[in-house]
Amino acid sequence: MTWIVVISYLSIIIGILQGIIITVDIIRYPQKMMPIMNIVWPLTGLYFPIVGFCAYYKLGRNKDPMQMDMGDMNMEASMEMEMDMNMDHGSHHMEHHHEHMQHDHSHMHHHHGNKPFWQSVFVSTTHCSSGCSIGDLIGAPIVFALGWTIAGSMMLADYVIEFILAYIFGLLFQYYGMGFEKHDHPGEALKDAVKADTLSLIAFEIGMFGWMAITNYVLFTSMPEPTSVVFWFMMQIAMMIGFCTSYPVNWYLVKKGVKHAM
Repeated sequence: MTWIVVISYLSIIIGILQGIIITVDIIRYPQKMMPIMNIVWPLTGLYFPIVGFCAYYKLGRNKDPMQMDMGDMNMEASMEMEMDMNMDHGSHHMEHHHEHMQHDHSHMHHHHGNKPFWQSVFVSTTHCSSGCSIGDLIGAPIVFALGWTIAGSMMLADYVIEFILAYIFGLLFQYYGMGFEKHDHPGEALKDAVKADTLSLIAFEIGMFGWMAITNYVLFTSMPEPTSVVFWFMMQIAMMIGFCTSYPVNWYLVKKGVKHAM
């Protein structure tokens, strides 16, 4: 067993363990403000050893789940009390109740967005990168299994199929990451998703495809096959590089208000 195979096994095992641990934690304490992140964080742990795990516990995990649960219970109790009061005193208290709930929602949104800017961009980049990664993880085995080529090159077929699938999943992640209130107008929400995700996705794929080319033409005489653990280690590296090339673009898009901070 060569050193590259040993490192590949270690990296893949770490990624899988991270994904499992994060998934178990999310099942216990799910993301309520943005449910799509319940998928994003395990995927980030899967392809981003150590960094993805630390990022989840530092930036993504509910900091005080027990307090949040108590807050939900208190809000429910408050709703019941004010409904009882409303039966005796008319609609004045119901209006006050709605204002109270709006204030709570505003406070929660503010709390969600009060990270330092670079951290908010980091989380936004995990969101974009996870959608791309799913497309890449699905596309590569399909091309290999079916033996597809373009101009006699399987790598070109990889590029095309992976880009298409990454774009589809990237848009889905962006669409469902915008908040369900926008889905009353799906056409507008989809248009916003295209504007928010296209540039960051292209930046991700540039980094990823660039590493794939280096793997194929520099590091190896030919690209390792998906049946090899080395292939998936190379894919991990490609996704990490894609994350890095996508981060500055996400910074720009969030700064300009095209994407929302997370």
